[in-house]
Amino acid sequence: MNPRHFVAPVRWIALLGFCIPLLSFAQVDTASNAPERVVWNKTPIAIPLVVGEERLVHFPGSVSIGLPQALTALLRSQSVNGTLYLLAREPFDTTRIMVRSETEGPMYVLDVSAEPAESGSHTLPDVQIMLDSEPDTDAAESLSNNQSLSWGYAALTRYAAQQLYAPTRLIPRQSGVVAIPVSAEPVELVHGARIEAVPVAAWKAGLRYVTAVKLTNRTQRPVVLDPRELRGAWLAATFQHNRLLPAGNEDDTTAVYLISDRPFDVAF
Repeated sequence: MNPRHFVAPVRWIALLGFCIPLLSFAQVDTASNAPERVVWNKTPIAIPLVVGEERLVHFPGSVSIGLPQALTALLRSQSVNGTLYLLAREPFDTTRIMVRSETEGPMYVLDVSAEPAESGSHTLPDVQIMLDSEPDTDAAESLSNNQSLSWGYAALTRYAAQQLYAPTRLIPRQSGVVAIPVSAEPVELVHGARIEAVPVAAWKAGLRYVTAVKLTNRTQRPVVLDPRELRGAWLAATFQHNRLLPAGNEDDTTAVYLISDRPFDVAF
């Protein structure tokens, strides 16, 4: 599919628009919510929390967390597709936790602490943990890895949105990104079968893939979209809107941009 010739219903184009703020699994669009990027170099990573405020920590791949017994009543933790969801129930001092990669990656060390919420305080940004690139004797593979790392989640998501919905004169001409075919058949992407999901376009940059999927509410009640309800192994999932009105309304459709380290049909 050539994304520049993609024809979407006028209603959907108007809904999505161009360069509107994105609601993201990785919180990647607005400058105020830009993720805090940290390169893992075997040094413990400090993760401060605010009581009652969930904070997301994103890893290069799927992970599992080892929570000390002392924190089990104080900290709620969930691991979903490479993202840790951390919510402190009460304040606690800095405590070390171990996070194990489930994809032959490293063991991460986090120093987590929690402070009481204060009026007027700003929401803490997500934390994006990245691996330091390692030298490779194969020059071609090294170049591919570098290209992949240069295209972060925010850049890939914005690129996909621009390719589909931006005026032709504003579509970026970027080397290293290529369109790849994707089957435009409905898939059960969202648990519960309430949302119809149809892939519409996909691109590859280095070792990463981004797929644009149209989401349509097929129920007669509003639906709030939650990235934890998505099937598949995604590095990041960005909703254009996180709430859909009942089927038949003008705002019953939106899009999600899925970033993975494998093609859509494999990651799904």
